Amino acid sequence: MQPQQLRSTLNIGIVAHVDAGKTSLTERLLFDTGTIDRLGSVDAGDTRTDTGAIERQRGITIRSAVASFTVGDTRINLIDTPGHSDFIAEVERALDVLDGAVLLVSAVEGVQSQTRLLLRTLRRLGLPTLIFVNKVDRAGARIAPLLDDIRRRLTPHVVPLADVRAEGTPGARVVPRPLDDPAVREAAALTLAEVDDALLAALVDGPAPSTGTVRRTLVRRTAQGLVHPLLLGSALGGQGVGQLLDAVREFLPPAPVAEPCDGPSGTVFAVHRGSAGERIAHLRMYEGEVRARQDVTLLRSDADGGTERRPGRITGLRVVGAPSGDGVEVAGPGQIAEVRGLHRVRVGDRLGAPRAGRVRFAPPTLESVVRAVRPGQGAALRAALLDLADQDPLIHARAAEDGATALLLYGEVQKEVLAATLAQEFGIETVFEPSRIRCVERPLGVGTAVEEMGPHSATRLPATVGLRVSPGPRGSGRVFSYDTELGALPRAFHQAIADTVESVLAERGGPHGWPVTDCRVTLTHSGFNSVQSVAGDFRVVTELVVRRALERAGAGVFEPVHTFEVEVPLDALAPVTGVLAAAGASFRETVGGQESWVVRGEIVARHVREVEVALPGLTRGEGVWWSRVSGDRAVEAHIAGAGPGLPARTPAAP
Repeated sequence: MQPQQLRSTLNIGIVAHVDAGKTSLTERLLFDTGTIDRLGSVDAGDTRTDTGAIERQRGITIRSAVASFTVGDTRINLIDTPGHSDFIAEVERALDVLDGAVLLVSAVEGVQSQTRLLLRTLRRLGLPTLIFVNKVDRAGARIAPLLDDIRRRLTPHVVPLADVRAEGTPGARVVPRPLDDPAVREAAALTLAEVDDALLAALVDGPAPSTGTVRRTLVRRTAQGLVHPLLLGSALGGQGVGQLLDAVREFLPPAPVAEPCDGPSGTVFAVHRGSAGERIAHLRMYEGEVRARQDVTLLRSDADGGTERRPGRITGLRVVGAPSGDGVEVAGPGQIAEVRGLHRVRVGDRLGAPRAGRVRFAPPTLESVVRAVRPGQGAALRAALLDLADQDPLIHARAAEDGATALLLYGEVQKEVLAATLAQEFGIETVFEPSRIRCVERPLGVGTAVEEMGPHSATRLPATVGLRVSPGPRGSGRVFSYDTELGALPRAFHQAIADTVESVLAERGGPHGWPVTDCRVTLTHSGFNSVQSVAGDFRVVTELVVRRALERAGAGVFEPVHTFEVEVPLDALAPVTGVLAAAGASFRETVGGQESWVVRGEIVARHVREVEVALPGLTRGEGVWWSRVSGDRAVEAHIAGAGPGLPARTPAAP
């Protein structure tokens, strides 16, 4: 019997707060579709998608993993994403390549702040999303109150398609709610009418919409990300999972199949090491085709908003989900390919122009200094961190004093995972210093400096460099330009000057020790000795000149600011706003007043943690906090370099 021909590919993600059961649901879907012959267990550490040793030991997903199965004529690529807030960048990076999502909510733990953050992101992207309430067979599961909570705190636009009997017991049984049931159809129509004018008119003016009309409207509005079919079940027990699979096929639209074109486009959303240590990139294709033994050019955005081109050759390619040994070495639209041979590939690299609406997630705001426990391993530590940075571009390492390395982070769990990874995969035991908020500097004015070669030169090197540092527009990054005539210096000397300016501004920092951004550095003077000058002379002189120019321009320090939203019980409004005010928060609006209050505003990042710690005690554990980096603001002069909450940054190694 010939296998059914595949007609479409659907890339979906399972997203949820930590411990909601994402990995267990992935295992159940793979098992129920015949992809694996036994269920893995998070507790036993033998799941299909948590393949890293650290993931198995900690029982959490850290890296996005891809599994694949088929249902009918559709190949479904399932991306199991992290749930811990320290790895939110990993989640958002995965969302960028999805056609739809399943948002998991625990019937026991209920709606968490991370759940709300995830749905907020999914709705912002317009991603079609199903909601699956998991753990209906666990003690403490209460479905009716949870549905009320979902409508009140998550979204009112949910259409339940299942009920459960004997909830909270091992004998829990999921019962579908068919749309041809008049009561179910009417309830669904009332919800859909809030986002569909035609259905609203039918409800008001008649005739009442038919089952087919309600179903078509539900499919269309789900595809637009406006409403969310809601299913119930248990990943461990298997209840309701079959109905979830049916809903995935019905309500999540597959990637459109397009004809091959001249210009392939795709995004690298994950990179891992193969058994031989080679880099393997997960490439999501949008248009065109790529194949084994093909030359490609990857595009990478740099810190200044420019684009770096990196040519490479694909030496091996496997379409995720394709049967082993079927000889298929071509990946087309909608497919995910494991690509080999691109030696310096990084997450975020792309084929073709960037797509509109791509996820833009905030950079990490914490910085820590890490040192190798054993002397002499400082260089190996930096090399290991650079290797890990290729798998996660938001890991940024720079050399600090005494062989240490400064590292950007999202949170303390990420620090613990990095320490364990360095020990187990690289054999490097490390010690991390306490984390601190990462600031940036911006020039306040224009500063110039010139170092002329000759007997009166401070460096006595045969190199002349003059630089002007001036402020740039917000978000412009670091821009290097020339007032000198191009070709007046050999190319290697020009490159040495440009590279040194970038290194000093980005890694070694400005007068206060923080990275310098949103500035323009212009080469105003240059000169060399055709016999004696070498590129190293220009590196030394350029560092001296750019530091002088920065000092003369003056620099302000700017600390990150979070937009926040906090939901608190009625009687907790005063104490919570009091803590926020003491932390210097500014308030934008306060809404609610019937069941709870929602307060929105901005707060500096260095005070976020203290508010998060105080909130449970002020709200009897009922407060929900959400915050996200939204920009930065100037730090007052008395704490620009050192002071309360903002210790001086560790100097970079010279």
